[in-house]
Amino acid sequence: EPQPDAGPARSRIAHLMLYTPTHFAVQDRALAAALMRAHPFATLVTQGDDQPIVSHVPLLLVEEGDAWRLLGHVARANPHWEAWRERSRVLAVFHGGDAYISPALYATRKAVPTWNYAVVHAHGIVEPSHDSEAKEQVLKALIDQHDPDYRRQWDELDLAYREGMKTGIVAFTIAVDRIDAKFKL
Repeated sequence: EPQPDAGPARSRIAHLMLYTPTHFAVQDRALAAALMRAHPFATLVTQGDDQPIVSHVPLLLVEEGDAWRLLGHVARANPHWEAWRERSRVLAVFHGGDAYISPALYATRKAVPTWNYAVVHAHGIVEPSHDSEAKEQVLKALIDQHDPDYRRQWDELDLAYREGMKTGIVAFTIAVDRIDAKFKL
């Protein structure tokens, strides 16, 4: 069950900034959305009482006009969800492709190595759900996105089995309120 905000420790996640020189900043939301869809396995970060809590989860981007939501779930056994309090802020990091660039590739010998990459940081408020129907909706949305052939099989499983599976997860929705996108290419 959600608990009252624990104070300053909970707000640290809101102040994380992605170092982004202006020439690497991506302002085009469609490009950010495309990266998030192409690389949906995100790093989810929540500020715990004394340290950040990190999980790696597939997330589904849902666009509703200008509003973006991310849908996902964690295992009930994963203590990450227990850190979510009322209006907890989270950060979801979507990693695109990356590559090392050797100085040997440049025409000039006076060059330094670098690493090129594309990344999107989605900040927002997480809302966990323990409700069976909400979990069913999240699971079906994720199945439809990542394994549509499995959807019929899931729908044909007996209700007791599906309910048992759902008791093992905590579904969540993240109301995205800030996107930082960086394509260092």
